[in-house]
Amino acid sequence: MDANPASSQRRPLETAHAARELIELLEVLWERGKDMVSSTPVSASQLRVLYCLDRDEGINLRTLGKVLGSAPPSVSRLCDRLEALGFVQRLPSPVSRRELELHLTTRGKAYLHDLRAQRQEALLVVIDSMTPSARNALLKGLTSFQDALNDAGAVPQRSSSVKGVRSA
Repeated sequence: MDANPASSQRRPLETAHAARELIELLEVLWERGKDMVSSTPVSASQLRVLYCLDRDEGINLRTLGKVLGSAPPSVSRLCDRLEALGFVQRLPSPVSRRELELHLTTRGKAYLHDLRAQRQEALLVVIDSMTPSARNALLKGLTSFQDALNDAGAVPQRSSSVKGVRSA
């Protein structure tokens, strides 16, 4: 444990700064990967919708809006655009006649698969250049970060009130 209180207070700030810089670099790398996948461009907001639908197949618009932190009209427009691209399909809910469920289409799933493969390949180039101990430290740090996000409730999760629901 660090005996210097100022140093221990500075550590989270330094870690947050390093994480922010890494995220910015990854965003550049991700955009490059997105451009390589398809001639069908999707915005960052639309991509977040695709990720949510991949994680929570059959989610409704209201719940999706809560997960994204967006107003219902905005979420509806995002889904309209994704439906027009052939990435999303709205289907009647078997639980409620008044609700529609959102599902990824085969084309939407293929887009995400290709995008993830491109991004993973770009990451592997960098990770392969790291020492085994650095890779292990990265894996441990990323796992701990994800656990902390989940523990803090920072990652919105879908209600499990519907039969057969997968949680995030």
